[in-house]
Amino acid sequence: MARIYNFSAGPATLPLPVLEQVAREMVELPGAGASIMEISHRSKKFDEIIAGAEAGLRELLGLPANYHVLFLQGGASLQFAMAPMNLLAGGKKADFLITGAWGQKALKDAQKFGNVRVAANTKDTNFTRVPTADEISLDPDAEYVHITTNETIQGVEWPREPETNGVPIVADASSDILSRPIDVEKYGLIYAGAQKNIGPSGVTLVILRDDLLQKCAGDLPAMLDYRVQAENKSLYNTPNTFGIYVINLVCDYLKTQGGLAGMQAKNEAKAKVLYDVIDGTNFYTGHAEVGSRSQMNVTFRLPSEELEKRLVDEAKAAGMVELKGHRSVGGLRASIYNAFPREGIVALTEFMKEFERRNG
Repeated sequence: MARIYNFSAGPATLPLPVLEQVAREMVELPGAGASIMEISHRSKKFDEIIAGAEAGLRELLGLPANYHVLFLQGGASLQFAMAPMNLLAGGKKADFLITGAWGQKALKDAQKFGNVRVAANTKDTNFTRVPTADEISLDPDAEYVHITTNETIQGVEWPREPETNGVPIVADASSDILSRPIDVEKYGLIYAGAQKNIGPSGVTLVILRDDLLQKCAGDLPAMLDYRVQAENKSLYNTPNTFGIYVINLVCDYLKTQGGLAGMQAKNEAKAKVLYDVIDGTNFYTGHAEVGSRSQMNVTFRLPSEELEKRLVDEAKAAGMVELKGHRSVGGLRASIYNAFPREGIVALTEFMKEFERRNG
C-alpha cells in the first residue's frame, strides 16, 4: 500500500527519513543489542539518547543554560493544570490571552488553581484572529501571561509574541513548536505535546526557566511537581523511551533542513501554495484573517456542508486523508506541519481546483 498524504492535526506526519531509521533500528538499536522499547531507562545507552534529545532541542531553539528541558507525559492537557498548580500557589495571578478552543480549555483548568483573569479574548470574532495590542489589558503584577501560540481548531497563530512588558510568557506551543525561530527569553515556560512537530504521541516537552522553577509550589504530588521532575532529569518514573528516541532523531533531521530558520522558510512557502488557492476563488473561504493565519493548520469552508463532506470523501479516495475540520466547528482543515511534504500540498490544491470545476 502506498503512503497517503496525512493531513491529520495529530498524531501527524513524521519525517520519512526518521521513520526509515526507526524501522531499521526497531528490533536492535545499534550498540544496545535490543529494541529501544526493551532497554532500561537508566542504562548508559538511554542516557545517551535522552541527552542527545535535550541537546538537539537546546541547539534548535537556542535555549540558554538557565532553561530546564523536561520530557513528561499527559500531553498539553495535563499542563493546563500542572502549570498553574506549580506557578500560582499562594494567590499569585496570571493573565490569559484567548484566541481559540485550546486557550479556553487551558483557562478553565487554571481557574481551579489560581487567581486568573482574561486579558484579551477574540471569541466575538469567532476566533478568526489574535488580539491587537490595544485589545490586550495586562496586569503588571501577574506571574505570567498565557498564550496558545497556534490554535489547531480555528487555524489562528500568533505571528510573533505579544508584548508583555517583561512579564514571562507561558505558552502552549504544541502545534507550531520547532516550525520557526522564537525569542526564547520572553518565555518562562513552554509546553508542547510531541505529536505534531516533535515526535510521536506520548511525550510532552516542557521548557522551564530556572527562576520560575525556584518559585514553584513545594507541596504537590511528585509527578505533578516541576522541581521533582527537574531534579530527576525526567527520570522520576519510567519515561516514554521510544518517544524520546524519536525526538532525538527528529532534531537531527531538522538540523539537516537548515534548523528552525530553514523550517520557517519551507513552512511559509508550503502554506502560501494552499492559501493562494483558497484566496483565488469565492468557492473556498478561509476562516482566519490574513495576519493571524496559521502556517500549520489551514482552515476553510465550502458553500455547503454537503460539498464539504463530498470533498472529504473524494479526497480520501484519492489518498488525501483527515481533511475534515474539528467536530466542534466543522468545515475543512489541512494540517501541514514540518514533516508534511510540499508535493502533498500541490496534490491537494490540484484536487481542489478540479473539485471546484465540477461542483462550483
